[in-house]
Amino acid sequence: MVFASLTFLYLFLPLSALLYFAWNNITYRNIVLTLVSLLFYAWGEPVWVILLLFSSGVDWAHGLLVERFRGKWQAKAALISCLTINLGLLGAFKYGALITETLNALLPVALPVPQVALPVGISFYTFQTISYVVDVYRGEIPATRSPLKFLLFVSLYHQLVAGPIVRYAEIAAEIDNRVHSWDGAWRGLRRFSKGLFKKVCIANVAALLVQTWLDGDLSQVGAAGAWLGLLAFTLQIYFDFSGYSDMAIGMGWMFGFHYAENFDHPYVARSATDFWRRWHISLGTFFRDYVYIPLGGNRSKGLRNLFIVWGLTGLWHGASWNFVIWGLYFGVLIAAERLFLQKWLERLPRAVGHVYLLLVAMVGWAIFHTTDLGQLRALFSALVGTDGLGDTTGVAVALRANAFWLAAALLLCLPLTSWTLRWSDDFELAGGWRRGLAVGGGALAALALLLAATAMLVGGTYNPFIYYRF
Repeated sequence: MVFASLTFLYLFLPLSALLYFAWNNITYRNIVLTLVSLLFYAWGEPVWVILLLFSSGVDWAHGLLVERFRGKWQAKAALISCLTINLGLLGAFKYGALITETLNALLPVALPVPQVALPVGISFYTFQTISYVVDVYRGEIPATRSPLKFLLFVSLYHQLVAGPIVRYAEIAAEIDNRVHSWDGAWRGLRRFSKGLFKKVCIANVAALLVQTWLDGDLSQVGAAGAWLGLLAFTLQIYFDFSGYSDMAIGMGWMFGFHYAENFDHPYVARSATDFWRRWHISLGTFFRDYVYIPLGGNRSKGLRNLFIVWGLTGLWHGASWNFVIWGLYFGVLIAAERLFLQKWLERLPRAVGHVYLLLVAMVGWAIFHTTDLGQLRALFSALVGTDGLGDTTGVAVALRANAFWLAAALLLCLPLTSWTLRWSDDFELAGGWRRGLAVGGGALAALALLLAATAMLVGGTYNPFIYYRF
């Protein structure tokens, strides 16, 4: 099940909320939230609930072992065991086919390629449980004695499928004692509606353009069509993923949880370094805190550590070599910025930095989009105009037909909506007529966004979600 579906919007979410708020008891609410989260996860692939439960049980037990033997060799052994099991499961399910295909290509062997469906959300909850055991090992948090509370942390459906990656320390207090209020529910609904609109009304429209201009015979597209398709994908992946993060954060507020922000208007950045401070923030901080810094950070072999992190970042996104190339591409850019490029960019007008970032980001998204390396070569051939401009009339028609949508998408890439929400919050806190104006205007805006998204879901069948496969 995905958030941007009529079943979730008008059946699952309302019923789970009714059950949750039926009794004002934290244990009851935790049990209800755990059960509905497991149901949400099992909706499409019931068998993978077993893997989720196994992973949760293993890491809950490892956390207790690490705490019991803190400072002894048994604690380190438990940590190594945790990493081996979790990364082994992730490797087997996500990378088994890639490893086998690579060995078949490099060696004179013909190993059978495993055909195993990827359990939804495994990349996210694996990192969450690993971070928990590592934090217990470091003494940053105590191990929880309650398997129910730990299972709730792992399975919480708001962010299970697509993040943000939540650390136990961030919500431990709220698992035990959450504050529910009409104000929190209202803010959550407003944020959820915004995310739903971004996903359904912008990302899905962009996906149709991507399908038209990038997913066919690239030799027939030409430079104009290839760049239009790439622009559409640049918008699709941002509104697709940030929309889901908005919905997750909004639902968290509704149910008393406060998840960290996962996006901060990345396309206003002026360097690749700044872009990655704003894009998928929870993933970037995970690799920083659990891989980069333990390897030595900038203090020891900084460039080596940087490329290890970016190779892993690319590999985390998918079991295909284009993702590794994509990760290392950004690693090279960030290394170049650290060594000399950032100083040059700071001396130039701000607009130059923005253009540079948008260009390198779009080139990166071209690598990200195309998993087949032959198709990737064809895409870059089209982008540089090897086959000419192509169907410029068709591109012009597509631009005219989508002019309003494109303008809205570009505006939503700017921090204008965040300013509007802060202005609304200030008015609500001010009270009086200002609060009435903010609440009334916000309610109308949220209702309009919800109705627009519902109308598109009713009228359309094309509803892809890029990060669902990760």
